[in-house]
Amino acid sequence: MSDDELNDIRKQKREQLESELRGDGGSTAKETTPSPSDPIHVDGADELEDAVSSNDVVLVDFYADWCGPCKMLEPTVKKLAQNTDAAVAKVDVDANQELAAQYQVRGVPTMVLFADGEAVEQLVGVRGYDDLKNLVESHLA
Repeated sequence: MSDDELNDIRKQKREQLESELRGDGGSTAKETTPSPSDPIHVDGADELEDAVSSNDVVLVDFYADWCGPCKMLEPTVKKLAQNTDAAVAKVDVDANQELAAQYQVRGVPTMVLFADGEAVEQLVGVRGYDDLKNLVESHLA
């Protein structure tokens, strides 16, 4: 790469950064919010829609407080939130029965994976960390 090409790249990058600092919208980079490092507790369809629309990939854990397997899955869900670029959301099926019915949740734990705003996978039962991480990462761009 020649010095002129490097200088052009530096100039473009400098202009992009200055534009971002001014806040004038001149940035050409795709603006995405970083995924949260803790699970998002969702209460209702609107909150789920917000989570799905503001993140490229979202793994939604439909759970119940009284469910033993759900409690076993909890550390795995937290670890996924911390170690992947996907957002992780939790939905209490007892408090959100209509939402659970909308996604045909018949047993807990059930996980629904959203990619680009669409439900693309549904898993029922406890799964291992590696299985879930591979599933999530297969849908990340």
